[in-house]
Amino acid sequence: MTSRLNPYLSFNGNAREAVEFYRSIFGGDLRINTFGEFGAPDESIKDKIMHAMLETPQGYTLMASDTPPGMPFTPGNTNTVSISGDSTDNLRAFWDKLADGGTVHVPFEKQMWGDEFGQLVDKFGVPWMVNVVNQ
Repeated sequence: MTSRLNPYLSFNGNAREAVEFYRSIFGGDLRINTFGEFGAPDESIKDKIMHAMLETPQGYTLMASDTPPGMPFTPGNTNTVSISGDSTDNLRAFWDKLADGGTVHVPFEKQMWGDEFGQLVDKFGVPWMVNVVNQ
C-alpha cells in the first residue's frame, strides 16, 4: 500500500452526521465502525463512531471518530482540510455545500495569486480551504 496523508477529524458525538454530510458532498464509499462493534463495554457509546473512513471518486480520504468519554474534546483551529485542483465546477459545488450552514471567512473568489480560493468553517466546526488553480 502506498503511503498517504489525510485528515482525521474528531467530533463530540455527531461524527456519523458529519461523515454522512461529507459523503453527500463528495460521494464515495463510506465505511463506519462503532465502539459497540469493537466490543466497547460502555453502553453510552456503543452506537458512536470509533472509526469512519470516506474514500471519494476524486481520490480524497477523510477519516473521523467520536471522542470517547474520558478523552478531552477541544475543537481547535490548528487543523484545516484543504482541497485544491483545476476543476472549477466540482470545487465550486463542494464549496457551496460546505458553506451551507457554515461561516465563510474568505469568500470563494479570484485572489491576488490568480487562483480562486475560499476559506470557511462548516456547520460542524471543521475549517476548510478550497483552491482552484488558475492554469
